[in-house]
Amino acid sequence: MKLPPGFTTSSSSQACHLRKSLYGLRQSPRNWFAKLTSTLRKYGFTQSHADHTLFMSTGGGCLSVLVYVDDILVAGNN
Repeated sequence: MKLPPGFTTSSSSQACHLRKSLYGLRQSPRNWFAKLTSTLRKYGFTQSHADHTLFMSTGGGCLSVLVYVDDILVAGNN
């Protein structure tokens, strides 16, 4: 196992403990979307009831974020 870029240790005998793996799991798309949803809500976006992959923010202008599989479309009027 290689250390992540930018991570250094004082001893070569130390090991990394993997706390959470996301890639390769069957539920990884659900976990990724849950993390994205919570982050967008934290920034003031609201989730559409008609399409759960559409997030909208109206603070200072209209900003919409649409998520489709691994693509994200961002549209705004400003």
